Amino acid sequence: MTTSITMSDFSPMTEQSTSAAAPAAATPAASVPPAKNARLLNVLRRVLPPLIGLGLLIGLWALVAMKSSGIPSPLLTWHAAVELFSDPFYVNGPNDQGIGWNILSSLKRVGIGFGFAALVGIPLGFAIGRFSFLNAMFEPIISLLRPVSPLAWLPIGLLVFKKADPAATWTIFICSIWPMILNTAQGVQRIPSDYMNVARVLNLSEYKILTKILFPAVLPYMLTGIRLSIGTAWLVIVAAEMLTGGVGIGFWVWDEWNNLKVEHIIIAIFVIGVVGLLLEQLLLQIAKRFSYENN
Repeated sequence: MTTSITMSDFSPMTEQSTSAAAPAAATPAASVPPAKNARLLNVLRRVLPPLIGLGLLIGLWALVAMKSSGIPSPLLTWHAAVELFSDPFYVNGPNDQGIGWNILSSLKRVGIGFGFAALVGIPLGFAIGRFSFLNAMFEPIISLLRPVSPLAWLPIGLLVFKKADPAATWTIFICSIWPMILNTAQGVQRIPSDYMNVARVLNLSEYKILTKILFPAVLPYMLTGIRLSIGTAWLVIVAAEMLTGGVGIGFWVWDEWNNLKVEHIIIAIFVIGVVGLLLEQLLLQIAKRFSYENN
């Protein structure tokens, strides 16, 4: 006898399997909301504390402005900033330029002075760390000159260069060079002695030792010194420009004080802080890029 099988014989089983599979398919969907909540919670943990801190700063500022007639309120400063940055690159004369030109002029001086400091300080740091004789020779000189305030070097720059602009650049140079020298020398001195012993066994030249052993090992220390130097340079340029005049964010602050525009001075404080933060973050990202631990 021949048994006849039709599709209807499988219909109950299909419905049952479908109904049994439904809860399994719904299980991953049920886990999506907790994942979204976790991501939202992580974002709030990162964003909320800085916002609270800024809110407290603005609240304290508004409270001080209410008690003192000479301090502009946050709202008044905001309106002044909108007007100021609506045309940051205007030019009405050699000493009347927009805040954008003043920032660029300060960055130019910092770049030149910082560049010369790097060209001198990094090779000198390698030499001091590599040779004990040079270390003993330069140690008292660095210990004597490093604590001197950078602004104390400004009159020497005016005496030598006879102009305000190179004198300010000289001040940046002399204040930026010490972190690069000290951090680079420390990095060289912390290289494991096994590395140098291998170099002696292989009879490597001084150039090979520098390029194959010293430079890769010292690079994190060197970048730390550079990051410290750029922060110091940006701090000093504001004070140097206040004394030398001309175009620059420091001179602009002093000029606005003479014009009794206190709200512009507060704006300049925030601008100086933001630019300094961006410079430091840029060098921090470069340091991470060349860090062997992150590669």
